[in-house]
Amino acid sequence: MIQNYFNSYIQDLKATLDEIDYAAFEQVVHILLKAHQQDKQVFIIGNGGSASTASHFACDLAKGTVDFDKVGFRRFRAISLTDNMAFITAVGNDIHYDDIFSEQLKNYLNAGDVVIGISASGNSPNVVNALRYAKSSGATTVGLLGFTGGRAKDIVDVHLTVSSRNYGIAEDFHLIVQHIMTQIIRRLLKGEPKKVIFHDRDGVMNKKAQENP
Repeated sequence: MIQNYFNSYIQDLKATLDEIDYAAFEQVVHILLKAHQQDKQVFIIGNGGSASTASHFACDLAKGTVDFDKVGFRRFRAISLTDNMAFITAVGNDIHYDDIFSEQLKNYLNAGDVVIGISASGNSPNVVNALRYAKSSGATTVGLLGFTGGRAKDIVDVHLTVSSRNYGIAEDFHLIVQHIMTQIIRRLLKGEPKKVIFHDRDGVMNKKAQENP
């Protein structure tokens, strides 16, 4: 029983990873790079396990892409809206839980920012509401979705969607995708090591320094 389910889960996860739309994946990477270049904010949202992935994604963008050896390196302005529990519970209590992300965006979002919604079903009302608000406010919207995309699929500018209806596999897919994205972005921002050639025409560089008397 245990081994059979283990093998079945791994096979389903592999099949899910094989479904990835590379063109959409590359498009999301370029959206994030453009946001970085233009100093735009990136907001990431989700519920439950997807909330954890949102926090993880924001951390990897904000800290994991930094070239600490480069003075004045431009950093990602990436924020997970799942982390401010005071704001979330105040909105959930006083207004409606369906508005916990859209109400935060009303405080922080500017045109040209990026909003990434993570949802295994694609139908989470608070994610759908936030994506609609973001789209109407001039933000670029991205969906990391499952279950064939749900309502969010028809709202966002670009989506990465898997057909699996297993919440665990959909969430695994989203976490793996964000890891690949952030590691690619880190390498792109750092750039390949550059070879430097020094032409010592007068022999100064090759001349042995005099020892101190």
